Amino acid sequence: MTEPSHLTAVRDSYDTVAADYARLVKEPAELDPVSRAMLAAFAELVRPPHPGPVADLGCGPGKVTAHPAALGVPVFGVDVSPRMIALARAAYPELRFTVGSMTALEIGSGELGGILAYYSTHHTPPQSLPTVFAEFHRTLAPGGVLMLAGHVGNGEHLRPTHAYGGHPVSYESYLLPRTGSPNSSTGPGWSSRRVWCRSPRRGAGGGSVRSWRTSSGRGRPRSRSRYPSRSHTRSGPTGSKPSRTAAVRSSPCS
Repeated sequence: MTEPSHLTAVRDSYDTVAADYARLVKEPAELDPVSRAMLAAFAELVRPPHPGPVADLGCGPGKVTAHPAALGVPVFGVDVSPRMIALARAAYPELRFTVGSMTALEIGSGELGGILAYYSTHHTPPQSLPTVFAEFHRTLAPGGVLMLAGHVGNGEHLRPTHAYGGHPVSYESYLLPRTGSPNSSTGPGWSSRRVWCRSPRRGAGGGSVRSWRTSSGRGRPRSRSRYPSRSHTRSGPTGSKPSRTAAVRSSPCS
């Protein structure tokens, strides 16, 4: 089967930038307070005795994977970039990292107690998101928790040419509104816990609106066919304030 072109572009691009990406991207402990709090809340939801391990999908060099692991979460990482996985294994030899794609996870149905998709779906074309969300739902155990984090927009399609130290990249990024949802893409079976959205601080310069969501899987989806842009961001309204919204159904945040 021919691999989708966007996966080839993502793999090649992140293989190219991997070393500088690992050097430039912040450790979770250095993130802003809201981001740290969301990761801590997710860890609280999926720590034992919650059933099943947690998969960090689009784990990159493993920095985010190691954060819930330090909080007692049984977590492993998956990334489409072999060079990212090599860096993760070298940095965190006590954790498990594998090369793989969110579009076809080599994980059994109902095996996972949680999925962390932390800024990892925005390179997926909108028409391919149903496949990704269906895989999330398939692999989550009933009651499993999904944390989906990313930058939101109004359908912007970004095509950066260089990133992370000026390396050439060929991936594309899609900044989607919060109204898109795993529920609308894969059928019923998701129960949302919380949505947070916030805009950049006044004078922050260059940040895009960010959103986080935690959702629980319930039951099985209907049968259907089946990653902030790391290098290119779009500013939100100047001086706009954070907003917090509770919702009853899940939706993606990037």
